[in-house]
Amino acid sequence: MKKIIGTLGVIILIIVVAYGNLTTRYYEEPLLDKLKEKYSEKYVPPVDHSKYKILKKKFKKPQEVTEACLSCHNKTDKEIMKSNHWNWEREEYIEGRGIVSIGKKNAMNNFCIGTQGNEKSCAKCHIGYGMTDKGFSFTDPKNIDCLICHDNTETYAKAPNQGGKPDPHLDLNKIAMNVGRPKRTNCGVCHFYGGGGNNVKHGDLESAMFYPTKDIDVHMGTDGTDMQCVDCHVTKHHNIAGKMYSLSSMNHNRVYCEDCHTSTPHEKSILNEHTLKVACQTCHIPVYAKVHATKMYWDWSTAGRLKNGKPFFEEDSMGNHTYLSIKGSFIWKKNVIPEYKWFNGTASHYLEGDVIEDTTKPVVLNELHGEYRDPDAKIIPVKVHRAYQPFDPVNKILIQPKLYSDKKGEGAFWKDFNWEAAAAAGMKDAGLPFSGKVSFIHTEMNWPLNHMVSKKEESLKCNDCHTRYNGRLAKLTDFYMPGRDRSELVDTLGEILIYLILFAVFVHGFLRILFATKFNKKRSAA
Repeated sequence: MKKIIGTLGVIILIIVVAYGNLTTRYYEEPLLDKLKEKYSEKYVPPVDHSKYKILKKKFKKPQEVTEACLSCHNKTDKEIMKSNHWNWEREEYIEGRGIVSIGKKNAMNNFCIGTQGNEKSCAKCHIGYGMTDKGFSFTDPKNIDCLICHDNTETYAKAPNQGGKPDPHLDLNKIAMNVGRPKRTNCGVCHFYGGGGNNVKHGDLESAMFYPTKDIDVHMGTDGTDMQCVDCHVTKHHNIAGKMYSLSSMNHNRVYCEDCHTSTPHEKSILNEHTLKVACQTCHIPVYAKVHATKMYWDWSTAGRLKNGKPFFEEDSMGNHTYLSIKGSFIWKKNVIPEYKWFNGTASHYLEGDVIEDTTKPVVLNELHGEYRDPDAKIIPVKVHRAYQPFDPVNKILIQPKLYSDKKGEGAFWKDFNWEAAAAAGMKDAGLPFSGKVSFIHTEMNWPLNHMVSKKEESLKCNDCHTRYNGRLAKLTDFYMPGRDRSELVDTLGEILIYLILFAVFVHGFLRILFATKFNKKRSAA
C-alpha cells in the first residue's frame, strides 16, 4: 500500500511539473514567434516618390527639396517644429527647479561641452539648414531637413562645419525620389557618431550597428530579426518614442523592453521576480563596446600642445585618438563591463551658469534618481563617462568655451589654442559671467545602456551578482542580497537553527531506538 501511494505521489509531482513547463512555454514561445514574424517582414514603401514630377526638377539648394516635400505633406512642418530634434530643447520638470526648458541649448556635457557659439559645427547633427553662430530661424519651415531622416539611398550626408547644410556634391534629386521610412543608417549617422567620432558617447551605439550580427545585437542582427530603430522608437506625428537620458528629466515617453516582452518573459518564476527591481538590460547587456572601443575619459587640460607650431594627434593600436591638440587626452576601452545604478526614470541636470557648491568632488552632469526603497526604481547598466573640463574657479561655474570658428583671431580654441580667449568668447556668446581665470574640474556623465543586447545564452548568471566578492552589484549597498551580504544576526540564528534541527534529529532517532528496544523486550517477554 505504501509503495502504491509513493508511486502515485511521484506521478502527480511529474504531472504538476510538466504542466507548469508546458503552460509556460505555451505562453512564451508563441509570443516570441509572433514578434520574430512581425519584425522580420520586409517593409515596402506605400508610395513611389520617383513618380512625382515635382521631385524631378533640378534642385539648386536643399531648401527647395523641403518646399517640394511640404507641397504634399502639408502641416508636417508644424509637427516637426514641435519636436526636440528640431528645437534642441523641451519643457521638463526638474526636481528643485520646477518647469524649465532643457536641451542642447543650455545643458552642458563632458564631451564637446555645449553648442553655444559652436553652432556651425554642432549643426551637422541638427535636422535643419542654415544654423550659424549668429542664430537660426526655428520658425522657417524651409530650413527643415527632410532628407536627413528619410533618405533611403544611404548616401545623404551633412557637410562639416556648414551649419547643417548637406554635402554640396550630393545628387539631391536622386535622394528626394528615394525617400521612405527611416533606416538604421538615418538614425545612426548622428547617434552613432555623437561626441565627435564613432562610439564616442554611448558605448552601445556605433558604426557596427549599421549592419550588426546577432552576436552584436539580437534585435538588430541582419542574420536574425533585423529590426530597425523605428521598430522600437515608434513615431507618431514626428514625435519619436524614447528620450535621451542625458537630456531628459521626466519619466514619460520612454521605450521599455516590456512593451514587447512583457514583465514575465522567463520560464522560471524566480527570474520573473527579479524584473520587479532589475531592468532587463542589466542581465542581457553583460558588456558593451563589443566591436569598437568607446571613450571612457577625456582630459581637456592637456589640450593645446603643438609640434612645430602645428596641432598633432596620437593613436593607440586600435586607431583611436589618445591625444588631439584641439581636444586633449583620452582613454578608450572595449568589451566594457557596465557600472550599475538605481534609476526611476527621472534625473537632474547641470545647466549653463549653475554654481558648483562642492568643488572637491566630481560634478555629476546628469544625476540619475532612484534607490532600493523607491517603488519605481530598477537597477540599470550604465556607461559613466568621466572628464576633466574647463571651470571658472572664481564664479564656480563650468566654462562654455568657444571651440569652432572659420578663422583665427576670434578666440576659438580649435584655431587659437588659448583657453582664456576661448572661455571669454564662449561665455560671452552664452551670456554668462567670466572671471578671466580658467581651471579644470572632474565631471561625470551617465549613459544608460539599451543596445547591444546579447543572446540569452550570454546573459548574466546568478553568481555574477550573488557572490561575496567582486560581484557586479558590489557598489549597490542599500539593500540585502543573498550570497553577497552577510548579517551576523541572520548567520547566528541560522547556525542555531541548524544545531536545533540536528539536535531534534538526534533526539528523534534516540527515542525511536529507545522505544523500539523496549517494545522488542516486551515482545520477547510475551
